[in-house]
Amino acid sequence: MAVRHQLILRKPGVVWSLLEDETRYGDWVVGTHETGPGEGRWPEVGSSIDYTVRLGPKEFQGHTTVRRIDRPGALELEADNGPLGTARIAFDIRPWGDNTLVIVDEHPLRGPGGQFHNAALDAILQIRHRTMLGRLARVVEDMPRDADHP
Repeated sequence: MAVRHQLILRKPGVVWSLLEDETRYGDWVVGTHETGPGEGRWPEVGSSIDYTVRLGPKEFQGHTTVRRIDRPGALELEADNGPLGTARIAFDIRPWGDNTLVIVDEHPLRGPGGQFHNAALDAILQIRHRTMLGRLARVVEDMPRDADHP
């Protein structure tokens, strides 16, 4: 199980405004390139974002689909990276004083990651999450202060 948290020095509404902006997905999600709209209206359940994943010289087409949204506390996604398999990525968004605690929990579902899920894979996911949550915090904290919601 790969669970990691990050304190973001902005209110939950600002974090949500970024999570709900499909055009900013590539700004904070590690490994995605050339992101674009997929199906439906993001972030409604069943909507998706399309992107390219690069691993060295190889490129894979992927998409992420919203499986559950419960504003203002939860967003659950299923990332599908073709031959790399799929993963469940859950964001738990909690008010923390005047700030926000974001907890991400990722589990491989299908494909090689799901078949061979082990502590080594979780360690790699921890490194990815540390980078992703750090990016998320920087992008949110750099947003204009007039974006704050009560």
